Amino acid sequence: MLSSFEELLQKIGDTENRLSISSLYGLSGMDRAETRLFQQAWPSMAIERRRQIINFLVEIAEASFEVNFGPVFRFCLGDEDESVRAAAIEGLWEDDDTALIDTLTSLLRDDPVASVRAGAATSLGRYVLLGELDKIKAQYLALVREALLETIHSPAEHLEVRRRAVEAIAYSSEDDVQVIIETAYYDENEKKRASAVFAMGRSADHSWSDLVIGELQSSRPEMRYEAAMACGELELVAATPLLANLVNDPDREVQGAAIWALGQIGGDEARRILYDCYEQSDQFLHEAVEEALEQLEFMRGVLDISLDDLPDLY
Repeated sequence: MLSSFEELLQKIGDTENRLSISSLYGLSGMDRAETRLFQQAWPSMAIERRRQIINFLVEIAEASFEVNFGPVFRFCLGDEDESVRAAAIEGLWEDDDTALIDTLTSLLRDDPVASVRAGAATSLGRYVLLGELDKIKAQYLALVREALLETIHSPAEHLEVRRRAVEAIAYSSEDDVQVIIETAYYDENEKKRASAVFAMGRSADHSWSDLVIGELQSSRPEMRYEAAMACGELELVAATPLLANLVNDPDREVQGAAIWALGQIGGDEARRILYDCYEQSDQFLHEAVEEALEQLEFMRGVLDISLDDLPDLY
């Protein structure tokens, strides 16, 4: 007689029936016995079904802090399908267990698919940050830095992987990182330059301020977006007037980045701009403005801001 968990595995793996999203919550918090059953059943499921399941699990994990699909994601790092491996890496975005470092560095160095290697590079960035905050041992940080530096300096590596490695190592305060970011910024490839601006924001190094503010006026939406985000990360008050212009940018993502940045920077001028934006914007941007104002007020020490004070536009 099948256990209820075995029945669950049969149900979610049955391609003859529509996948029930609610049933996937049954994969949260698996014990050891359930994990073994899952590992036995997973490889026999159709590839498309596995892709569908893990993508939904990632979405659920991002929306809820109450679920734990860690054992699923960890096992799927070794899946034969590259889409499943990439999704598994994404699903582990909050897992700071140093036991993952060996697996992620191996994927970065050896996975045959560039998108998986790029995902591994991005994922390793959190360990660089943890190392900078002295929350992991120096030996683990050294392993991560070594793998990222190998990738950055490998001319044979795919551009997407190298740029993600630049972004990941940007948390490091080592002197060589500034050279890496500067080299990427002056590269001929626009995507690599955009990654450099992203890295400038992540670096917490205000020596990049003038370059970042200058890119707010770039002709390329991707660069304006990254520059706005970097201004927010660096909390550049001097960027406020240009960010005010970008809240009306023709590109929606740039608008959102500018609004987020103003919330991070704070101050009376940013607050006024955000209120004006709320009054003049459509429903698409209202939520972004509300979140930015919450952050701004939090920074001022007002933890119980009431959004009822916002203009009633409905």
